Amino acid sequence: MTHSHAVVWMDSKEAHVFRFNAEDVEHQRIKAHSPFRKVHHKAGVIGAGHQQLDRDYFDHVVDALRGVNEWLLVGPGGAKDQLVHHVDAHVAWLKQKLFAVEPMDHPTDGELVDHARRFFKAADKLRPASV
Repeated sequence: MTHSHAVVWMDSKEAHVFRFNAEDVEHQRIKAHSPFRKVHHKAGVIGAGHQQLDRDYFDHVVDALRGVNEWLLVGPGGAKDQLVHHVDAHVAWLKQKLFAVEPMDHPTDGELVDHARRFFKAADKLRPASV
């Protein structure tokens, strides 16, 4: 069964990838191998006080999205922004399929899939009709 849409909820520790169509949902959970810890910037310390997430984590998320036509990225904090930067720099084909990036706290799996289905249904209504 083809799952042409996806939603990714992620933070620095794990990502939940839901591939779905109108009738079916496929869920994959991806753990970061070395999630970053919050580092507070102190005066006199070199650097911005931010640790980058590991590239393997992002590559596993990218692999989970192979074959989707469109995807939505949601989550709290900056991990989603780092994934967008990674996709911009290394995965052009997936960047073209990214429909939106939204902040979102910690929904249940059902709430997340319902939100994504409503999101894509509304987006489909805004698209010009094919001739």
